Amino acid sequence: MVEQLSGSEYTAVILSIFVGIVVAILAVIPSVFVTSANILVFGFWEGAFLSFLGEAIGAVVAFLLYQFGLRNISRHYLHRFSSLQRLVDVQGKEAFFLIFALRLTPFTPSSIVTYFASIGKVSWQTFAVASSLGKIPALLLEAYSIYHLVNWTIEGKLLLLVIGGGGIIWILTRRLKNR
Repeated sequence: MVEQLSGSEYTAVILSIFVGIVVAILAVIPSVFVTSANILVFGFWEGAFLSFLGEAIGAVVAFLLYQFGLRNISRHYLHRFSSLQRLVDVQGKEAFFLIFALRLTPFTPSSIVTYFASIGKVSWQTFAVASSLGKIPALLLEAYSIYHLVNWTIEGKLLLLVIGGGGIIWILTRRLKNR
């Protein structure tokens, strides 16, 4: 993707936002790859901003598509799960703050937040604002981490050490529990 973005700046900006939207809709590829490419090509602030635009627009488009295609089907089966039903029934300020908080929470898949909001009673406007505002801190943290990893700064090395160490500890504790 970096090679495609390195051509004309206007084309690169449009392509970057478009890819961000597609990634948000498909919900299969982590957005970290798009953010990485954007930072490599455009620099930290412009790359982070383009990633934000792609993710924010993509979340709203995904919300509308999920709402159109899945709302009635999902609601038909949802009555079996009372805890999820409460999540789907939130409205207004409560829905705004729930979506905002879930976007702030690390490792919460965006597609799950978007899906449950889309089958619920949340308006697309409330979703768009709460989702976008919640994405800002998470995306800045992601961009900061990527920037330092790619540029191999001391912060990047420490981050890699912490992530690697945490991963090793997690694997070892799981193996010890399974014995």
